Amino acid sequence: MTKPLVALVGRPNVGKSTLFNRLIEEPLAIVEDVPGTTRDRIYADAEWGGRALTLIDTGGLFPDSTGDLVASVRDQVEIAIAEAEVIIFMVDVKEGLTASDLEIAQLLRRSNKPVLLAVNKADNESRRRAAVEFHELGLGDLYPISALHGTGTGDLLDALLHVLPPRQPEESAEGIKVAIVGRPNVGKSSLLNAILGQERMIVSEKPGTTRDAVDSFIEWDGQPVTLIDTAGIRRRGRVAAGIERYSVIRALRAVQRADVVLLLIDAVDGVTAQDAHITGYILDEAKGIVVVVNKWDLVQKDSYTMEQYSRQIRRALKFVSYSPLVFASAITGQRVGKAMDVALRVQRARSVRVPTAELNKLMRDAVSRHSPPSKRGRRLRIYYATQVGVAPPSFVLFVNDPQLVHFTYHRYLQNQLREAIGFEGSPLRLTFRKRA
Repeated sequence: MTKPLVALVGRPNVGKSTLFNRLIEEPLAIVEDVPGTTRDRIYADAEWGGRALTLIDTGGLFPDSTGDLVASVRDQVEIAIAEAEVIIFMVDVKEGLTASDLEIAQLLRRSNKPVLLAVNKADNESRRRAAVEFHELGLGDLYPISALHGTGTGDLLDALLHVLPPRQPEESAEGIKVAIVGRPNVGKSSLLNAILGQERMIVSEKPGTTRDAVDSFIEWDGQPVTLIDTAGIRRRGRVAAGIERYSVIRALRAVQRADVVLLLIDAVDGVTAQDAHITGYILDEAKGIVVVVNKWDLVQKDSYTMEQYSRQIRRALKFVSYSPLVFASAITGQRVGKAMDVALRVQRARSVRVPTAELNKLMRDAVSRHSPPSKRGRRLRIYYATQVGVAPPSFVLFVNDPQLVHFTYHRYLQNQLREAIGFEGSPLRLTFRKRA
């Protein structure tokens, strides 16, 4: 289920990142340390009044120290307008109304999107009174706030709830949902066409909830499959400077709807930072993943090439080392069918249930092979384990003290489960609880 997208737009230095941090209740808006990778963070999920939503921080994404300021801001706003359901337009009461604010407001009025005007840095009574100047923008009610101190943000979020689109009903079952994601020009459309061109029955096509995408319904080896395409990132007209970075937003929305994701990597370019960003989103959403190295026909090969590429990709995407690799060519059709076969295999792996007796024997054997490290003279004890869910496979381990679980031992237990059961292409969730 996709979450409504709320974009924070405005001039540089009006406090967008500060508000972003405030609303997601995390101290870092741009960079987040994750075991195995450090990636730029341009989005985050938040919740208010029982509604989940996705926030996008447009601040600092397209630095332009030499070009025209208004043109640079216009690019950001056009992208945000195209993707968001609701826009929070931030202005700075200390600087007052500027020509850039008027330019942005003109674009927003033409968008027919709900716009909330947040007048930031209104952290005393005189500044709150001065905020009325921004009624000149013609955007309706305004909300004086202090993103730094949090004052007024509750009223802003309450207003946001009233303009969010209605909750979407749960999607009807259309078989396994497989999303095709990746950077622009890695061959997503070509792969989709190649899959649909295989000797399989095409059931129907209809617009998906991801803008400009088409969901294709097929039967693959007798199983119903919904293919979610994300190839429509390049819109008609000029391509704004930041659109390639914003392709990850479209990928995120497709990932949220999918069961398994085909992540396309360009064999010529190799793994880029943006590939790692998108992979991080797949990991965050706990979806199955198949890494498809496309354009394999363009690579000069010898008997060691595939092995060398595999090592390079595993190093670059080591935080999803469990994902299968498929070297394919959407243009020639090489291994396109295999990519779909592996995707269905990953979905089966995500749905595996381990009998409780077998699971506890696995845990006992793992502990006997490698005892947990001690901490301040205390050693972790695992009393009991049970599986509590599938897709992704989720386990609860009852222990003497969850604080004694070191992340390396956590990873060791995951690896032991994978070695014994498989779980190909699927993340695992292990939760440690103190035994009552």
